[in-house]
Amino acid sequence: MRLLLLGGTKFVGRVIAEEALARGWEVTALNRGTQPAPEGVRVLTGDRTAEGGLAALGSGEWDAVVDTWSWAPAAVRDSARALKGRVGHYAYISSRSVYDYPLAAGGGETAPVVASSPDLTGEVPYAEAKRGAELALEAEYGGQALLARAGLILGPYEDIGRLPWWLNRIARGGPVLAPGPRDLALQYIDVRDLAVWTLDAVAARLGGPYNVVSPSGHATMGELLEACVRATGSDAELRWTDPERILAAGVEPWTELPIWLAPGELYDYLHTGSVERVVGAGLRCRPVAETVESTWAWLRGIGGTAPQRADRVTVGLDPEREAALLRG
Repeated sequence: MRLLLLGGTKFVGRVIAEEALARGWEVTALNRGTQPAPEGVRVLTGDRTAEGGLAALGSGEWDAVVDTWSWAPAAVRDSARALKGRVGHYAYISSRSVYDYPLAAGGGETAPVVASSPDLTGEVPYAEAKRGAELALEAEYGGQALLARAGLILGPYEDIGRLPWWLNRIARGGPVLAPGPRDLALQYIDVRDLAVWTLDAVAARLGGPYNVVSPSGHATMGELLEACVRATGSDAELRWTDPERILAAGVEPWTELPIWLAPGELYDYLHTGSVERVVGAGLRCRPVAETVESTWAWLRGIGGTAPQRADRVTVGLDPEREAALLRG
């Protein structure tokens, strides 16, 4: 299987490349040359936002392309046009952020999506960027293009810092502000499970949108943080705190307390989506403990500091604010 990987090899792209290589696939990646690709990947250099940036793809054929692009959708439009007739299948790592907000609990792939255009350039909001890329592929490939609408992505190589922040905080030990309720159901996807399902779907030539995320409640907030305590071996004491008290203190869910959202509209939007279609198409999700342990092992292996995407805010709660909340 000849795979072309577009959109970078830092997090999702890297794990997809590693999974493809492990299957014995031939992997080619187009990127700007600013980051190393896994050993065994043939690297082509090109900037998709620059004139002539696709020149390296001027010749060649591939059985499939997986595109992880997250910025202006015109780049996906141009790639789709340039590769048409020379790739057997086109898959795009999209996002559940394409759904219009608010989204009722249990919303599936037919839920309303944000307005966008495949012709947008420059700085584009994330949801519009992802939806615009979907529109570009639908225009060129119709329903044959695979739109993998990923949810919250965790696991090794994470470059946003959500799970790494929790691991480092809990590794420091002592009392830890644990946002409740403890049994709050989470919905996320281990990056390796995303890679496995995407490549299986590519091989099966699946098309159309799929919510690629675990069933809601695959893990709870309690199970996640308790797995962090076990993995790090720290003496951390999780002090479960009611959502109302956290919100009243002005703490920002999702950013200051990564992954966590208080029950309500935004929680329903991000943690309760329907996964009936993707589970029926073979998605399997590993236990949360495995995700946590692998991420901790990777984090220790790189010195404890996770890479940070320049286009995302730094996450985590200031230690002094946490201490003040714990004091009550």
